Amino acid sequence: MTSITIDALAGKVLERLQKRAAGNHRSVEEEIKVILESAVAQLPARRGGLADSIRDRFADLGGVELELPPSQPPREPPSFK
Repeated sequence: MTSITIDALAGKVLERLQKRAAGNHRSVEEEIKVILESAVAQLPARRGGLADSIRDRFADLGGVELELPPSQPPREPPSFK
């Protein structure tokens, strides 16, 4: 398990954290773990990759319809003699 050190926590924050932990019958360390797990669980699930990110970013600008050229049969490969 990874260890995290938090330096210079503001007095009021530490005091409130200690009260919250005591109210939940947990140590301060355990209370911090619960808070972090809860915060991470609330993050939206990341979907897809780069293409989805780009599409999401520019979705409000609208799309572009491109005309596709008609399909053609494949060309014959060159013959080397």
